[in-house]
Amino acid sequence: MAAELLKIHPDNPEPRKIAKVVEVLEKGGVIIYPTDTIYGIGCDIFNQRAVERVCQIKGVHVDKTMLSFVCQDISHISEYVKSLSTPVFKVMKKALPGPFTFILEASSKVPKIIHAKKKTVGIRVPDHNIPRLLVEQLGRPIITTSIHDDDEILEYSTDPEIIYEKFRNLVDIVIDSGIGKITPSTIVDCTGDEFEILRQGAGDLDPYLA
Repeated sequence: MAAELLKIHPDNPEPRKIAKVVEVLEKGGVIIYPTDTIYGIGCDIFNQRAVERVCQIKGVHVDKTMLSFVCQDISHISEYVKSLSTPVFKVMKKALPGPFTFILEASSKVPKIIHAKKKTVGIRVPDHNIPRLLVEQLGRPIITTSIHDDDEILEYSTDPEIIYEKFRNLVDIVIDSGIGKITPSTIVDCTGDEFEILRQGAGDLDPYLA
């Protein structure tokens, strides 16, 4: 059964449509949704079958890939990490919501499938109403992974209609909230003594380090 292409306003998401997507996530569905950077593939992090399906769509093995997820805000993040040091908390408080993925030590609440052979997880709070509302109403984080390899810039990563044509038989819903961007988030490793930029993307961390 082909996915639904669902138009949702990026600034004022229609509650009925958000609820519809949440219902799909609750049933183990896989969605493509917008962020403040590029469109991503997502599902409920606590649904193992859905997580495995996301990895299959991406063409990666669940044990050998870093799966990041979206939280609603910093207080939500604190549930899924072992601790937030004062310097890390201060930077994240200033930088989020924003185009960053922060690598942190995972707490026992993170499903093992997400960090099977790692002790860390990547966490995002995008500056976009749709993913944050989805997480808020679902009550759980959702996977966030790009719809293309990190070293490729493909046209379908920006246009929801092209994304839909490519993934319509692989996912359950493709959210259309307009043309996306082509630059992914900046990945920041916060597990050491200093912040380490693993991938420079859309976010500039320097202004938040002062």
